[in-house]
Amino acid sequence: MSKIVFLQHLSEEQKQQVQEAAPHDEIVAIPVKEATEHDLADAEIIVGWSRKFQDFILSPDCAVKWVQAWSAGVDKMPLAELEQKQVLLTSANGVHTIPISEQIFAYMLAFSRNLHKAIRNQTQARWDESGSFSELHGKTIVIVGAGNIGIGTARLARAFGMKTVGVRRSGAPLDEFDTMYRMEQLDEALGVADVVVNILPLTEQTEGLFDKGRFAAMKPEALFINVGRGATVQTDDLVTALQQGLIAGAGLDVFDPEPLPADHPLWSMEQVIITPHIAGSNEHYTERVMDIFLTNLKAYQQGETLPVNLVDYSSGY
Repeated sequence: MSKIVFLQHLSEEQKQQVQEAAPHDEIVAIPVKEATEHDLADAEIIVGWSRKFQDFILSPDCAVKWVQAWSAGVDKMPLAELEQKQVLLTSANGVHTIPISEQIFAYMLAFSRNLHKAIRNQTQARWDESGSFSELHGKTIVIVGAGNIGIGTARLARAFGMKTVGVRRSGAPLDEFDTMYRMEQLDEALGVADVVVNILPLTEQTEGLFDKGRFAAMKPEALFINVGRGATVQTDDLVTALQQGLIAGAGLDVFDPEPLPADHPLWSMEQVIITPHIAGSNEHYTERVMDIFLTNLKAYQQGETLPVNLVDYSSGY
C-alpha cells in the first residue's frame, strides 16, 4: 500500500474520488500549516509544495516518487534537485485558462473604454468626459506564449473581431492564431501589435526578456499586459517606457519585485492598471487541479507515463 499526501484540505467527495482511483492507497489531506515531516516521510505521492518541507522532501528520508504541484508555474521549485532524485513532477498548467484570459480582456476593455480613469474620477465625484475612446474590433493582439492561456485568449480575441498573432518557440501554427512567429522573431511580432500579452513562464531564456529594446520595438499606442511572470520583464525598463511614451499603457498582474513596494512609481501612473497577482484566482481552482491529478493518478496506477502536464526538466516547464 502506498501513501498519497495532499498539503491542503479536501472535501469528503474529493477524498472519495482519490480513493476510488487508488483503492489500495492511504489518502492523507492535511493543510501545510499543520503538516509535519512525519506525515511526508513515507509518502510516495505528494500533492502540493511548500518551502517549509523542501529540504526534507529532497533528502533520502522522504520516499516521494511523484509531486503534483498545486500551481501552474514550477519556476520556484528546485527542479535540478528533483530531477536528480528522479522525482516525477506535474504542474497545474491549464487551470488558469478561463480566469486569466478573462482578466486579460478586463484590462483591454478598461483601457479601450477609459474605465480605469472613470473609476478614479468616481472616487472624487468628478464628471469628466475627456479622453479618447476606442474599440477592440479590428485591433491586433500579439500573444507571447501560445500555451493553454494563450489559446484561450486568442479564442476570445476572435470573438471580439481582433487579429490574433502568436509567438512560441517552435513557431508551429495553431488554429486559433492568424499568424504565428518563432521566439527569434519576437521584435518583428511586437511591431505589429496594438496589444502585447506576455504569458511566458520564467526560465533562463525568458528572464528579463522584455527590456528597453523590446518596448522600443512596440508601437507608441500599444498596450502591454503581463500575466506571466514578473521577472520576464525588466521593471525599470518598463517604467521608463511608460514615462517616455514608448508604449501607451500597461495592465500588470505580476511584478519583479513582488509584492510591489508601496513607493514604486508604477502605483502612481494613470496609464497603468495593477492587480496583486490574482489573475488566476477563481472558485473552480481546486476541482480543476483535482481533474489533472486524477487523470495522472489513473495512469500512474497502471505504470504508464503521466499524460497531463509532466514537467520536462530540460525546459523548466
